[in-house]
Amino acid sequence: MSRERLLFESLLQPGEDTVAKSGFRRVLDAMGIRADDPRLAESQRVLSAIDGDRIAPDEFVDVIGPNALLLDRALKKQLVIPDFEEFSRDVRRIFEATRGNAAGVVADYIPQLGRVDPDQFGVSICTIDGQRVAVGDTDRPFCVHSACKPVSYCLALEEHGEEVVHRHIGCEPSGQSFNELTLNREGRPHNPMINAGAIMSGALIRSRKPMADRFDHVMDAWRRACGGERPGFSNTMYLSERQTGDRNFALAYYMRENGVFPEGVDLVETLEFYFQCCSIEVTTEAMAVVAATLANGGVCPLTGERIFGAGTVQKCLSLMDSCGLYDFSGEWAFRIGLPAKSSVSGVIMTVVPNVLGVCTWSPRLDEHGNSVRGIDFGRELVRTFNFHNYDSIVGGLHGKKDPRVLREDVQRSLVVDLCWAASEGDLAGIQRLVLQDAQLDGADYDGRTALHLAAAEGRDEIVAYLLEQGVDPAPVDRWGGTPLDDARRRQHTRIAALLQAAGTRTASDAA
Repeated sequence: MSRERLLFESLLQPGEDTVAKSGFRRVLDAMGIRADDPRLAESQRVLSAIDGDRIAPDEFVDVIGPNALLLDRALKKQLVIPDFEEFSRDVRRIFEATRGNAAGVVADYIPQLGRVDPDQFGVSICTIDGQRVAVGDTDRPFCVHSACKPVSYCLALEEHGEEVVHRHIGCEPSGQSFNELTLNREGRPHNPMINAGAIMSGALIRSRKPMADRFDHVMDAWRRACGGERPGFSNTMYLSERQTGDRNFALAYYMRENGVFPEGVDLVETLEFYFQCCSIEVTTEAMAVVAATLANGGVCPLTGERIFGAGTVQKCLSLMDSCGLYDFSGEWAFRIGLPAKSSVSGVIMTVVPNVLGVCTWSPRLDEHGNSVRGIDFGRELVRTFNFHNYDSIVGGLHGKKDPRVLREDVQRSLVVDLCWAASEGDLAGIQRLVLQDAQLDGADYDGRTALHLAAAEGRDEIVAYLLEQGVDPAPVDRWGGTPLDDARRRQHTRIAALLQAAGTRTASDAA
């Protein structure tokens, strides 16, 4: 039977021989694949051309034809987050838990920022497979401001390479405010995630081209990283940035005094270009796709187009990890442990490498210039899921969910490891598995438990430990055997005595 036919039959309701369009769409929605996903454009066109609400088998082949692999993986729960419905519920719960935090104030040193509604809050997430969830004010455009810095740095790296770019920009946290009038010991900006470094990144992007062409180049990169959605531009924000940009002018003149700029750079033009990049407008929906593009090694998950090289993304994420949240960067790395970039507009773009991108937007800022709710959301995200960079260490799963695997798959894998450790007499290994929430009573596909294996292999210490932990002393496998049967068959008399003392019987005794 063909793959298409198998998928079709998996969607059939009892007693039906056709699939409802609405049912097909609901299944995709549950997997996080939206109707407006650009990858599904041809499938949606074919689907719309079918009369009525029912899809016949031959029509279904035409519908999924252009996206057979994607839809096959989605329907089989083989995308990076297989149970996206549960994941989405958790995201909404975290959103509701953090939205009540009304601490912080909006930035007002740029007049346009001070006029934003402080109570707006939106969260969007996009996985590397293009699964999306959005909660709150996710369709409200905002200016990226400092969140433009990772993209500008990537563009500079793509054009010139690491060696040239880092002749002009360092790669260390500054330990200072984002607009501090300071350079590193070599007389360069400390890193590309602060104002001085971002001004320098801009100076390196198509520096010999006309301003209009340079900005078109940047806007095109944003459009492609957003999955084809063209970003906006706020002229009022640009004018406001320029009018209040004395500190940025001071930084630029200070860098020119130190001879840091590439030869032939027009200082005023460079600053205007930087202000323009800060005034690009996106929504949390679009920004989450940019974050997912970085999580996916530079390939946009909605189009499959490579935007940045993998090496470029690696360097960018490394600097976002150490320098992305102003002078709160160390605290963020300690508490949340993920590459991120914040902005005074209230956005925080967070990357979970090889999994997903997150964009939170809420204009109320803390004393560091970071979104209060955005920080809260990041904390709750890594409390719920094992996304922190160091959650992969032994025991890191304890108390946290791993949305990359189905819950039953996790337990199945733990049971296999548990049975192996029991058969080998590896008590320390069993105790580590308990820290990962392994169920000591869990059975494999033959109904064999860790107690069966330990009894069969003569592992006295393991049997004693399992019984002390309160496991069922007489589980029955698919052949009707108990651990006591195994112990007697292998003549492990001490283990048989332990099991009998625990009140267990053989299968024949029970009969």
